[in-house]
Amino acid sequence: MPSTPLTDTSPAAERLQIELMRQAPAWRKAYLVGQMTESIRLLTFTGLRRRHPQATPDQLRRMLAELWLGPELAARVYGPLPEENVRAA
Repeated sequence: MPSTPLTDTSPAAERLQIELMRQAPAWRKAYLVGQMTESIRLLTFTGLRRRHPQATPDQLRRMLAELWLGPELAARVYGPLPEENVRAA
């Protein structure tokens, strides 16, 4: 399995991590993927909030949907972005 070397992890620790993931049951891997997805969502939401401090939580959620789904699908699912677009910042 080709991998990118982790600069902050020793090769022995990286081998152990890979072996533990190989041995983990499917439910554990799915749980970890869910946790990583939630972390990415929170980091992205925080970044949007920093770039658009005047935006409401609903506007931020709509912007997040556009980032994750793309503009076309986000508009179909959640409607267009409001005219008073907070993206000007």
